[in-house]
Amino acid sequence: MDFNMKKLASDAGVFFTRAVQFTEEKFGQAEKTELDAHFENLLARADCTKNWTEKILRQTEVLLQPNPSARVEEFLYEKLDRKVPSRVTNGELLAQYMIEAANDFGPNSPYGKTLIKVGETERRLGGAERDFIHSASINFLSPLRNFLEGDWRTISKERRILQNRRLDLDACKARLKKAKAAEAKAAAVPDFNETRPRNYILSASASALWSDEVEKAEHELRMAQTEFDRQAEVTRLLLEGISSTHVNHLRCLHEFAEAQATYYAQCYQYMLDLQKQLGRLPGTFVGNAESTSPPPATASPTTIAAGAATGPAVPIIPVVPTVIGAPNSAPAVEALNPSDVKPPASGTRKARVLYDYEASDSTELSLLSDEMITVYSLPGMDPDWLIGERGNQKGKVPVTYLELLS
Repeated sequence: MDFNMKKLASDAGVFFTRAVQFTEEKFGQAEKTELDAHFENLLARADCTKNWTEKILRQTEVLLQPNPSARVEEFLYEKLDRKVPSRVTNGELLAQYMIEAANDFGPNSPYGKTLIKVGETERRLGGAERDFIHSASINFLSPLRNFLEGDWRTISKERRILQNRRLDLDACKARLKKAKAAEAKAAAVPDFNETRPRNYILSASASALWSDEVEKAEHELRMAQTEFDRQAEVTRLLLEGISSTHVNHLRCLHEFAEAQATYYAQCYQYMLDLQKQLGRLPGTFVGNAESTSPPPATASPTTIAAGAATGPAVPIIPVVPTVIGAPNSAPAVEALNPSDVKPPASGTRKARVLYDYEASDSTELSLLSDEMITVYSLPGMDPDWLIGERGNQKGKVPVTYLELLS
């Protein structure tokens, strides 16, 4: 390898000069060229953008992939410029287990049918999650990562160059200041009574040498000032480009929010469809004949939350479960015509409809969100259903679509 010793020595000298200047500035023994207020604001804004972009990027990665091992694996694949292998989502894995369990328990049994229905919905939820992760990675994470690995590295490089140019400029200023002080001292008029004649010649020679040193220092200062001004302008232009970065990130943020809204809307619709499917599945529940309270699942989450917030729990409409094979057991409500059902003398309640519901047959009552209806239960009725009345209309309604009011 061919070494240029002169260049190596020159670079070492420059590095040493900058180190001395930087150290003296830290100890307050040297003057420092200050940047203007606008430039300082640009630097602070750039640092703030970089710091918050890193935090948002890391936390979004955690949101999309909570598993740290999987994140490390994806990072390694990205650095190796290799395609990340497809990974099964948690919802899809749960769907697989549910469907396999249903096949073992019997796909025609009530439990097996329900497992299959829920498993199919979990698979759809997993697919929606996969689409959301893919969309967020392309439209949101990639632009943030490109900024940190591209634009910000360029800005950091130019800022380091500017810092070196400033140290060179301040070192030239200090050198010129010292040269002028030495020149003034050498040019001072000597005392003829105390100074020997030989010193007059030395004094004149030293004055001429320091004059040359001052001219050289002034020339180096002008060159250092020119280099500093040029680099400051380059850095300023890059820092002002942070505004366009904000505009780009704003657009990406809108796309991320839209993708997330689409994902949650899909999940909501899938769960509504699952509720309707489960409501139509015939199921027989064996309960304690002495118990007059329905299973906890019959209370809607909204009703439970309302009871917890207001203090005493809101009473639930009593339901007498059917015991298979028990004598004199009441017939299932599914076999009754709701139009022939008479409301009980007591036990009716008001309920607010939480979601729209479309009746699947003539025994059910269609519902509209936020409307008020009267509901009651009958002996032997499925605890997941109630009889609902709205004017002259009557039919079965699912409990999960209602908020029972006191």
